[in-house]
Parts: sequence; C-alpha cells; structure tokens
Amino acid sequence: MIKRTLYFANPAYLSSKKQQLVVRYPGNEEERTVPIEDIGLLVLESHQVTISHRLISLLLGNNAAIITCDEQHLPQGMMLNLNASHTQQEHFRVQVEASQALKDRLWKQTIQSKIRNQAALLNQNGVEVENMNRWADKVQNGDPDNFEARAAAYHWKCLFTDLIQNFKRGQFEGEPNNLLNYGYAILRATVARSLLASGLLPTFGYHHRNKYNAYCLADDVMEPYRPYVDELVLELVRSTDDYQTLTPALKQKLLQIPVLDVMINGKQSPLMLAVQQTTASLYQCYAREQKEIKFPKF
Repeated sequence: MIKRTLYFANPAYLSSKKQQLVVRYPGNEEERTVPIEDIGLLVLESHQVTISHRLISLLLGNNAAIITCDEQHLPQGMMLNLNASHTQQEHFRVQVEASQALKDRLWKQTIQSKIRNQAALLNQNGVEVENMNRWADKVQNGDPDNFEARAAAYHWKCLFTDLIQNFKRGQFEGEPNNLLNYGYAILRATVARSLLASGLLPTFGYHHRNKYNAYCLADDVMEPYRPYVDELVLELVRSTDDYQTLTPALKQKLLQIPVLDVMINGKQSPLMLAVQQTTASLYQCYAREQKEIKFPKF
C-alpha cells in the first residue's frame, strides 16, 4: 500500500480520534482527519505545531516516520518505530553477526547499482557514460579502489553542466544543494522506516561507520536511489527560475519522492514500495537466504 506524506509548515494542533489524525488550525474550529494507517511520513516544519503523545504513539505503531525540522526549515530529527517486526531479535542477530566478507559483497552490489543508475541518468541527458559503466564492472568487494568516488566526481561534473557552471556537490555548498539535501533527507527517512519494518537496525551499516550517525544502514541502502532524487532536482532546476530559496512549493514537489516511479524486478513501482523490496531482500542476504540485494534500475 502506498503511504501518504503529510507536511505541516503552518501552526496546527495535531491529535487523534478513532484511529484518525485530527488537524485543527488556530482560529478555525473546523477539523480535518486522515486515517493514521494511510500515513507513511509526517513532516513537522513549523515550530508552532502541537502534537499529542497519543498521536505520536499511534503513528509509530503504524510504522510512520515523524520528521522534525530546524530553524532553517530543514529536516533535523526523525522518530521511528523500534518494534516494527514480530521476529525482531532474530533479525537483529543475523544483522549484527554478519561477516565482513558478506558486508563487502553487499557494498559491491550497492555501489555497482548506484553507478549504473547514475550513468543511466547522465546518458538520458546526453552525457557519454562508457567510463561509468566500465567503473561499475570493475567494482570489487568493499570497493577498495573507490570507484564510487570516481563515479560521483564525474556525475556531479556532468549533471548540471548545461545549467550551472562549476557546480560543487556539498551539504553546505551553493544551490541547488539545498534541494538535494532536502530530497536526500526525505529519501533517508523513507529507507529508515522500511529497514525497521524489515526488522533491521538502521544504526548498523554494512559500509558506513560513524559513531555520531544513527542511520548508517539507511545511508548504505539509499545509495542506488539517490539518482532518482538527482533527476527530480534536475527537473526543478530546469523549470524553476528561482531555487535559491527552498520555498513551500519546491518542498511539496520534493515530498513526492516516496511515490516516484522506479523499476525494480522488471516492474514499475512507487519508490516507497521498491524500498520495501530492497530492505526485505537485504535481510534475506544477512540470513543467507539469497545472495543479492534487490535494487532499482534507472
């Protein structure tokens, strides 16, 4: 089932009644309701949103992710259900006990898929990508030669070449990094939510390691999905005169990331459902039930 993304940029009172999310706005007694079971992501941007603890509990119980934003209106924190799988302890065990050899094989698959998806996006925009496909074929377990970095450098050099001179990708660099950062945050939340639903701990990655990062596994799994965000941002840059400010209109478009169409297993699927296939297959890899993670093909 495709879940909805709800976004609150204005003051509001959020509560629950009969398994419904109830919305009231200051100065307006009219109530609006949304079935809690239909919600996948709840984005709280305004610092004047009041939400009841009962509603938080119901949302998490239905495996919704709650995202809070900072004073710059950028995603800052995330709440997730820690009891989303009925066999959670067993799933955690096989994840934690995974060998380094298995983790290195999973990272190889991840980077190959990411590079090929990046190449497909560039090729779609008239860029020569023979080198990208060659690098993808050469990736070894664990990517010791760091083909990911080579591919990323070429990807960012070419993606906006007809629109922006000397673009540099970085969290604190200039536009349209603001759009990319916001889009990746939505993607990360979508992946983290699905990992917990598959009984996996988002904290323990098979490649990313950072004692300050609570979502290392989400950062691993989302890599092949990043080009879908890149494509959406490219479309926004081409169609928007002013993207220096992350306006509500731009955010609304970026909040559509969970329902973008992707190809996985030879079939078209909303990104949110494709991620569920990816995380379920990742658990099967940890459990030695299959050898490859299911990733989308651009």
